Amino acid sequence: MGKVEFGIKVASFPSDGVNGPPFIGKILNFIKETGDAFKTIWVSDHLTPWTTGVPQSLDTLECWTTLSFLAGAFPERGLGTAVLSNSFRNPALLAKMAATVDELSGGRFILGIGAGWREAEYREYGYEFPPPRVRIGQLSEGVQIIRRLWTEDNVTFHGRYFKVDNLTCYPHPNPCPPIMIGGGGEALTLRVVARYADWWNTQAASVDAYRHKLGVLAEHCAKVGRSFGTIRKTAEAFIALGETREEAAKKVLTGRQPHFVGTPEEAVEWFSGFIDLGVDYFVVRFLDEPGTAGARLFADRVVPNVS
Repeated sequence: MGKVEFGIKVASFPSDGVNGPPFIGKILNFIKETGDAFKTIWVSDHLTPWTTGVPQSLDTLECWTTLSFLAGAFPERGLGTAVLSNSFRNPALLAKMAATVDELSGGRFILGIGAGWREAEYREYGYEFPPPRVRIGQLSEGVQIIRRLWTEDNVTFHGRYFKVDNLTCYPHPNPCPPIMIGGGGEALTLRVVARYADWWNTQAASVDAYRHKLGVLAEHCAKVGRSFGTIRKTAEAFIALGETREEAAKKVLTGRQPHFVGTPEEAVEWFSGFIDLGVDYFVVRFLDEPGTAGARLFADRVVPNVS
């Protein structure tokens, strides 16, 4: 396994309840202050606040607009979506959008995508919310269309849910951005991962749970004739970090479910458990954002000891 890498996930709505320009300023300051330990900036794809117990009147930044803004503001950082809802954008248009961002950013983009899960925002914005089997079928077709449009001319695809006819979509990114599929559904989602993903991402609920999912993914890979080792294993972690466990616990906001709460030394041990399973990339969200203390502590005392 190569060097372990970390990306940092930024807030899509203000955790301190302050809307407007101050919220944007805090995002920019947070990224600047956390330093180069985090190689990639990740943005989520939600249209309304998704944390329970917070006001729906909070400013919620749309993913692609935010990503484009941050691409210009931080030309040295990678850019990723963690993860897009496949349902929100036609896959042919999404292929064009992703290729454009990759071109304008000099090849810094990672396309994270999933089947979507938050029914409330689907309904509020007028999207249908079909059952999981349909949404995952749509995801499967979507990633096939995206990859073909990045690599082929005159693409025709007639699926159950999407179709394109004799479509050429330029620019063709070279190399293509990694397609990271997010999700842990064992019967359906991991089968799509086995067929089409370059990277796989799921939440770092526990080492045991991640180990189990890896076993299921390996079985799907064997069934479709895919080398398990060709899929990069990644994990998303919501963490609260402090000099003491008590200090860290104070950073857990109402409605947030952290994956890890503790000290830097405990974090090293916790992350190492996933690394031992083959995970070599983490998307990290700090629960004291927009404060930078947790991220800076992580950069100083966790990253050097696990990567």
